[in-house]
Amino acid sequence: MKQSTHFSVNAPVFHGKVLPQKGTIVGYASIIHAMKLALPMPSPMAMVSEKFKKIKMEEWLIMPLTHLPEDNNKLLKIRALYNQLVFALKYEGVNLSVFAMLAQKLSIKNLKDLVDIEPTGQYSRRIWFLIEWILGKEIPGKVSLTKKSYVPVLDEKLQYGISGIKSPRHLVLNNLPGNATFCPLIQKTEKLENYLKTDYAQVNKKKISGIRNDIIQRAAAFLLLKDSKASFTIEGESPKSKRAVRWGAAIGQAGLRNLTKEELIRLQQLVIENGRFVEMGFRKQGGFVGEHDRVSGEPIPDHISAKAEDLDQLINGLIETNNLLLKSDLNPVLCAALIAFGFVFIHPFEDGNGRIHRYLIHHVLAKKRFSDQGIIFPVSSAILSHIDDYRMVLESYSNPLLEFIEWEETSKHNIEVMNNTLDYYRFFDATKHAEFLFDCVLETITKIIPEEIKYLSHFDEYKTFLEEEFEMPDSMISLLASFLDQSNGVLSKRAKEKEFANLTTKEVILIEKKYKEIFLK
Repeated sequence: MKQSTHFSVNAPVFHGKVLPQKGTIVGYASIIHAMKLALPMPSPMAMVSEKFKKIKMEEWLIMPLTHLPEDNNKLLKIRALYNQLVFALKYEGVNLSVFAMLAQKLSIKNLKDLVDIEPTGQYSRRIWFLIEWILGKEIPGKVSLTKKSYVPVLDEKLQYGISGIKSPRHLVLNNLPGNATFCPLIQKTEKLENYLKTDYAQVNKKKISGIRNDIIQRAAAFLLLKDSKASFTIEGESPKSKRAVRWGAAIGQAGLRNLTKEELIRLQQLVIENGRFVEMGFRKQGGFVGEHDRVSGEPIPDHISAKAEDLDQLINGLIETNNLLLKSDLNPVLCAALIAFGFVFIHPFEDGNGRIHRYLIHHVLAKKRFSDQGIIFPVSSAILSHIDDYRMVLESYSNPLLEFIEWEETSKHNIEVMNNTLDYYRFFDATKHAEFLFDCVLETITKIIPEEIKYLSHFDEYKTFLEEEFEMPDSMISLLASFLDQSNGVLSKRAKEKEFANLTTKEVILIEKKYKEIFLK
C-alpha cells in the first residue's frame, strides 16, 4: 500500500446523493469509496465546504474547509487513510463496520504501518485498539504502551458508551456498549438528547402513583392482551384469543428469566402454535423477509437474514452484550433498541422473530426496572399506531444492505447467501431505531397507559351507577358499556330492541346521559 492516492472526493453528486453545497467528501464515506468497501454509505456523510461554517443535517455533516484532511499525491496511501480515519474519529465517531472491513482488507504490515503513525497519539491508540479488538488478536511486533493517560474508545460527545474497562496495552478505556461479536452503536442526536433530559421511568411512575392498585392490575392485564394482539397484527396475523392470551402471559413474565439460547427457543415455541410447517429452533438454512414472484417463485427479499453458520456466534454475542448492558448505566430505552433491533436483523428463526423482537423490548425495560407496579409497557400497541414509521426504520437498515449481499435461489425458493455477511449483523448504526423506540415509549407513557387507567376509573363509576339504579349484573354492564363505547354513547336501535329490550325509553335516555357525563366529560 505504498502508492499515493486521493481519498477525498470532489463531485456535485456522490453515490446518488446531491451535495447540499460545493465541497469535498471526506471521512468514512471517502474511505468506503476509495477502498471499495462493501458497505452502505454512513448517515450522515461528512464533507468539507468552502463556506466557513459547521452544519449538521440529517444526511450531511458539513465542516469548514480548514478541517480538510491532508490528502495529496505526495502522501503514501496509508498516511492518507490515517488522516481520513482521524477526521472520522474526531467528527463522525466510531464506525465499527468500516474498521472491520479495513482489518480484513489490509495486510498485517499495512495495519502495523497504520497504527505506527503517531504511535502514542490518542487517535492512533484508538485505531490500534479497534483493529485488535475486531481481529481478536495482537498485531505482530506492536509493543504495549506505557506512561500515557487513558483515552476513551468512543467519544461520548458523539456516541453513547458505557463506563467501560481499561486496556493497558493500548492505554484506552473500552467504553463500547458491546463485544467484538455484537456491538451496534447509537449516535448522539438532538432528539435523543432531548429525550434523555427527561427521566421517563419516573414520569411513568408518577403517572400511575395514587391510582388504586386494583385498577393498575386490571389495566396491566388488559394492556398485556392488547399488546399481544397488536404484536400479531403487526405480523399480519389475527390470532385466536387463546393464543393471544398465552403470548400476553409470556410478555407479562418479561424480565423474570435471563436471556439465553434456550430462553429464545422457549419463546419461539410459545409464539408458534402449530410447528407442523415450521422448522423450530435456530435456522439451519438461509432466510429472508419478502415475497416470491407469483410466476417463477423466485425470492424478492426486503431483508436478508444472517447466514445460518453465523447464528451461533451472533446470538452468543447478542446475549453477552445484553448481560453487559443490563449491568451498565446506559439508558434502558437505548439498551432495548440495541438488543431488540439487533435480534430482528439477525432473524435467527424461520418464524416468530418479529414477536420475540418486541418481547425483547419488554425484557430489557423490565430488567432495567423502567416500570414497576406490574405494568409491562405495551410497546407493540404504540408500534402498531406508527406502523409506517416502524417499517421505514426497519428498512433504513435492510434496504441499503441488499446491494452488498450476494445470494442464489435454492431449490425450495429460499435464499443461500454466497458472501461473508457477518459484519452487517454484528456492527450497525442503531440511531434511528433508538429514536423510534423513544417515540413509542413517550406515546405509551403519555397516552396509552393513562387512557386505559382513565377508562377503567370511568367504567367503575359507571358500573356503580348501573348497579345502584338498575341492579344490572356484571355481564350485562360489560355488554352495555361495549355498545356505548362503539357508538359514542348512544345505544343502537338493534340493542334497544334485542339485548336491552327490557329498558324503557326513559331509562335508555338516563343511561346514555350518564355515560356521556362520565366518559365524555
